Amino acid sequence: MRPVPLPMGAHNRSPITMSQKSDYVDETEIDASLDDLPDDDTIDETVANLEANGFEVVVVDSPEAALETIQSHIPPAASVMNGHSTTLEEVGFIEYLSEGDHEWESLPDQIWSIDDDDERQTARRESQTADYFLGGINAIARTGELVAADRSGSRIGAYPFAASNVVIVSGVNKIVDDLNAALDRLESVAYPLENERAKDAYGVESAVAKQLIFRQELEEGRTTVVLVREQLGY
Repeated sequence: MRPVPLPMGAHNRSPITMSQKSDYVDETEIDASLDDLPDDDTIDETVANLEANGFEVVVVDSPEAALETIQSHIPPAASVMNGHSTTLEEVGFIEYLSEGDHEWESLPDQIWSIDDDDERQTARRESQTADYFLGGINAIARTGELVAADRSGSRIGAYPFAASNVVIVSGVNKIVDDLNAALDRLESVAYPLENERAKDAYGVESAVAKQLIFRQELEEGRTTVVLVREQLGY
């Protein structure tokens, strides 16, 4: 039996045409106040609090700089996996991983080459322990917490422990005042947009089924947050 497509970060079949927020924003009602670009002081405070919570943080000015940061961060021969992320699409990482000139082991390409559904699902589970797992995030609290959700857990399952290293890429528009606002952004901005994308891409609705509040990274250097000074992703 083919596994049911699992949006909100799921990644269980070959990539489809890339989408952007503009494709779905007119079809949804979102709280735009939780998607604004913050001022420099807010960004600086957020970075300081993330670093105090054990996250490595790199702030860049453009999607191109974000991709360059990722390229320089991952060593040759590393196994690399990603969860679905509109932000990773927007910075060019998805295309680069599949088609770019790198020396990494691309686990998505291996997974999509498997015809048997059960074997492919097993490979997806095993990919959670990649040397480097990349993905997006649904909200960042200025107080230093990260919030994300999946329907399946195929993305956030790697974040807390499974992957050896994690790289999270986000636009600064996902920064909100505190943890409560971050949880609100998940429900009132990220979910409505992702739900529309899921219906378009997979023919099913998404769900905030498995939720992660990433409060601290206790392993030095394991999790890097790349913040882009633009409005990216959901």
